[in-house]
Amino acid sequence: MSKDSIESIEVEMAVLTRRITMLTAERKKAFDRSAYLLLQALANHGETGVKKLATILQLDISTVSRQAAILEQKQFITKIANPEDKRSYYYQINNNGKRTLHAYKQKRMTFFSELLANWSEKDRENFSELLEKFNKTAHAYYHKKK
Repeated sequence: MSKDSIESIEVEMAVLTRRITMLTAERKKAFDRSAYLLLQALANHGETGVKKLATILQLDISTVSRQAAILEQKQFITKIANPEDKRSYYYQINNNGKRTLHAYKQKRMTFFSELLANWSEKDRENFSELLEKFNKTAHAYYHKKK
């Protein structure tokens, strides 16, 4: 990759970060990004322990525990005792969490549909594939550095 393309990517990533911050600040949210991702993980994986959630979300256990406690307090998730080990527990998204997640996700889908309405399906597919590739590369790079 040439220096010019790296410089362009670096600048465009800074612009993207600013735009995302601007767009999300303008939109009223039911919860923040961390709550959305935690609820999404529970919806996808079902009843899940803190350690597994930390692995899925690539976060420290203490961070996940703190975020989960907030969602439990807001009655989006339920804590379930582990019958095999009374010291541990699982979290499960409850009906209120499912409804809230669904409504929030629908708003996000509508937003992205409107934002990319003038893009061809091929452009959206290419962007999706490249964004996924970028995220996987960033994930691998982060874990290599640890």
